[in-house]
Amino acid sequence: MLRESKHFSAYNYRTYAVRRIRDAFRENKNVKDPVEIQALVNKAKRDLEIIRRQVHIGQLYSTDKLIIETQEKPRT
Repeated sequence: MLRESKHFSAYNYRTYAVRRIRDAFRENKNVKDPVEIQALVNKAKRDLEIIRRQVHIGQLYSTDKLIIETQEKPRT
């Protein structure tokens, strides 16, 4: 899910998706019940398909990059 969400062309969608995925995994890291784990895996598969569709749609209607995306990293 993380790999696929990094393909969002829009910076805001990309950062939001990555943050939500990480938060969801952290929230559910202590789940031990096999039935609940399977339900979470099934939900993740559905969400992955949604992400893939949205990435594809985003690539069809791409916009200019934001200033924050084009800044060079400071040299150290």
